[in-house]
Amino acid sequence: MPINRSRPTSGGRDTRREGAPSGGRRQYFRRRKVCKFCVEKINVIDYKDLKLIGQFVADRGKILPRRLTGTCSPHQRALARAIKRARNIAFLPFAAKV
Repeated sequence: MPINRSRPTSGGRDTRREGAPSGGRRQYFRRRKVCKFCVEKINVIDYKDLKLIGQFVADRGKILPRRLTGTCSPHQRALARAIKRARNIAFLPFAAKV
């Protein structure tokens, strides 16, 4: 016996209401992150500027990734270089105490 595929299997009805968002929750609008260095036109990231580079280091001592901070690729590379230099001179800790 052939299967009739002309009918939908769910009875043809959509169980959602018209105009209601899927899942019943409000949609969350995520704002695009912008590079702080590009906005403030900072060309050189200095390893001695602890106030600036300290914002991009987590409390455990790790360098925060681009997806969390919003920095662009060239500035993220320069930032990582500056953080590593500051660690080697003992301006910043390599790791925080537990």
